[in-house]
Formats: sequence, C-alpha cells, structure tokens
Amino acid sequence: MTSALARVPAARAGRFLWGRRARLRWVHLILGGALAMPYVFVGEAFVGPLTENQEGFGSFGLQLSAFAAGLPLAALTSVFPVTRPLASGMARALCGIDADLLSQAPARTRAARGRTALWYVLHLGFGGIVAGMSLAVPPFAVVLIVLPLVAGLRDSRLGLPEVFDGTWALALAPVAGALLLVALAACAAGCGALLARWAPRLLGPGPEDRLAAAEARAADLAVRNRLARELHDSVGHALSAVTLQASAARRVLDSDPEFVREALAAIEDTTRRTVGELDAVLGVLREGDPPAGTAPAPTLADDLDGLLHRTRAGGTRLTSHLAADPRALPPVVSREAYRIVQEGLSNALRHGAERGTVTLGITAAGERLDITVTNPLRGSPTRPGGGHGLRGVSDRARLLGGTVSAGAVDGTWRLRVRLPLPPRTSTTYEQIAPMLPGKGPA
Repeated sequence: MTSALARVPAARAGRFLWGRRARLRWVHLILGGALAMPYVFVGEAFVGPLTENQEGFGSFGLQLSAFAAGLPLAALTSVFPVTRPLASGMARALCGIDADLLSQAPARTRAARGRTALWYVLHLGFGGIVAGMSLAVPPFAVVLIVLPLVAGLRDSRLGLPEVFDGTWALALAPVAGALLLVALAACAAGCGALLARWAPRLLGPGPEDRLAAAEARAADLAVRNRLARELHDSVGHALSAVTLQASAARRVLDSDPEFVREALAAIEDTTRRTVGELDAVLGVLREGDPPAGTAPAPTLADDLDGLLHRTRAGGTRLTSHLAADPRALPPVVSREAYRIVQEGLSNALRHGAERGTVTLGITAAGERLDITVTNPLRGSPTRPGGGHGLRGVSDRARLLGGTVSAGAVDGTWRLRVRLPLPPRTSTTYEQIAPMLPGKGPA
C-alpha cells in the first residue's frame, strides 16, 4: 500500500515533466523562441554599436542584451489586430486551454491590446529562454553522461572545467548530466504551466468582448424567434385553412361539386404559397439569406384579397371592413400586419369559426393602424394571452411600438392590435373609399 502511494506522486511528476501536454507546451515555447529571433537580430543591431565588444553573437552578454532590447519591439508589433486570434489559436491547440476561455476576436480596445502585448512578450520571453536552453543543455548533458565511458572526450578541447579531471567528479558526471535534463524539462514544464495559467486572463474575452458576444447572441436569438414566428404563422395558418377547406369539401362532396372544386383550388393555392414561404425561411436557416427565386414575404398590399379568398373557400363566413389603403402602408407595417391578420384568422378557424361569422376590421385613423378580428367562442372562453400565436402577435406589435389586447367580449373572442403609422400614411376611410374595389363589408 505504501509503495503504491509512493508511485502516485512519481507518476504525476512524470506526466508533468514528460506527458503529452507538457510536450505540446514545450513546442509552444520553442515556437515562441523562434518568433523572438527576428526581434533579437534587430535588438543586436541597436545594442552592438553601443558596446566595445567585437565578438558579435559570440558574447553571451551581448546576446542577453539584444534579447532584452528585442522584447519591447515585440510588444509594439503585437498591437496588430491579428495577433490575439493567432495567439489564442496557438494557445488553445498547444497549451490545452478550453476555447471558451479565449477570445478569437481581434483586440479593439486599449486594455485588450495591452493584455495581448503582455502575453506576446511573456510568450517570446519564456520561449526564448527555453529554446536557448533546449539548444545548449542536451548536448552538454549527453557529454557529461558518456564522459566516464569515452576517454577521448576527456582529452579533447571541449572546454570542460578542470574539476572533471578528478575521479570523484568524473564518477558524478552522468548524474549531473541527468539532472541537467530533468532541470530543463522542469523549466519548460513550469514555464508552459505559467503561460497556460495566464492565457485566459490575457487572451480571454474582456468586458467589451463579452458585451459584443451577448449582443451577437441576442441578435441570433432575435433572428431565430422571427423565423419561428414566420413558420408558425405561415404553416399554422395553412394547416388550419386546409383542414377546414378539406372538411367542408368532404361534407358537400356529392351535393355541391362546384364548391368542392373551389375548395380544392384554394387548398392547392394555399399549399403552394406556404411551400414557397417555407423554402425562404429554410434558406435563411441554411445560408443566412433566402435562396434566389423564392417568394418574398406576403404583405397586406399584395395578398390581403388572396388571404380572405382562401379563408372563405373553406366555408368560413367572413366579413371584412376595410378603412385603410394597404398600398399606402410602409412595407414593414404591411408585412407585419399581414401576419397579424393571418394569425387572427387562424385562431378564428381553430376556435369556433364554424359557429358564426368572423369579422375582420382594418382601419387607419390618425397615426395608427387598428386591426380587429372577432369570432364566436367554442365552449369555454379561451384563456387570455394563451398560445404561441398570440405571443407571436404580441412580439410583432411590440417590435413596431404597438399594443395588443385579446379576450372574451360578450360571447365572442376579440383580438385587437394597434400599430403606429408615420403621418404620411394616415388617412381616412372617406379619402380612400373610392379607390377600394370592395369597400365596406364583403
């Protein structure tokens, strides 16, 4: 038991020094050292003329001075926007850091650029040190390990200290070589662990990045909600209308063939239009834009008559009171108003339309557009605000700054929507009545 417990720390130490993650972090540091070399050369060009040393890079002190002079230059060049995405990708792949903890967006603010510069300097600084040690230590350690076995090494001009001429030092040389290799691995593992610990703080998203991500998620959610409303309104209305039309046609199949033909034609037209709208919505989901050739979203101006005709084709008694010119409405208001009318009629078809007359009113008065749909109640009154359709109507009205009220009134269910209009689209019924082909109840 004691020996097993003793092996656990040894195994952990081995993984820390030589495990896969440690090796990848070592590669990350070596890459940092490679990135540091151009800055070292530039630093040597500045430092060299200031010294009297003519040995160039043969001087270890000059190398350190050039390395130290190159790091501030690295900090200056790290302000480019691509630095943080590249550094984050490298840290994620080689340091084993969760992608959610790192930002892939360019550093835009001063604070983000400062954090990126600090990370870049640390990466190149630690990387330069570890890369230099990785080049110098292994050969020297190998020489020490084989020194007692190869007499020629002791007689060569390798510049070994005179202490290795002693018998005891010669015997300890392999131990010293092995310890150098362990020390190199420990230094690389320690530097890699430090960089991995600091990466989320220096390369992670700041407050501005979190705000931008939240805005992007909100925009994506808004698009998804809009698509969900479009699918619910178009497909839901089509299914309700087709169901009612098919049911009415089945009941009079033998007694009224003409009505059956009209109902089948209405079913065909409804399904064709719905398939076109569904293709447009699915195109947005797949590619972000509706595919070419798909039908645009319907509006009151181009399809109100068709909507009313398809609703009546199922046998629904529908009375419409139009006191507004759909062609004078702004496109966005006309589009959303069409969906509101469509959902109102769908609710009427699902809840008691066969028991009486459905009444639709569209009125432009002052600087508002009023839409009212009234239908008889089936059984107990529908609970106010219930159902996805009414929530969709409320969302559409709210986006335009309008209001919605829905509830049971004197044995009927009434949906009333009020949308604001620009002053130029406001008109009275008397002004537009001569232009309407079917003014008044239809």
